[in-house]
Amino acid sequence: MPMMIRVYIRSVLIGAALACCFVAALMSLDVAHLRHLILNSSVGWLAVIMLIVFNTIVFAGVQFAIAVMGQAESPPSSGRRSSVRRPRPMARVHVPAATTRRK
Repeated sequence: MPMMIRVYIRSVLIGAALACCFVAALMSLDVAHLRHLILNSSVGWLAVIMLIVFNTIVFAGVQFAIAVMGQAESPPSSGRRSSVRRPRPMARVHVPAATTRRK
């Protein structure tokens, strides 16, 4: 399996765990009487599932972005490092300016 697929799956799993913790915190703290609304509704289970799914999408996206941007900071893990060459100084060339006569 390609490395980026593994990183994405890991990010989704971490995002799902964070979403479950976030929804549990929302329910336990009864933010905006959300627990009361969910427990007293006949389709409260649907609201919990939607909260978990949509928060999973958000948290997984953040986790994946952090993982991808973190890879840019680390040096390559295999292969030869290419030497960094400094550019040669450019030679100065005199270019005469074109003049036009005004009428």
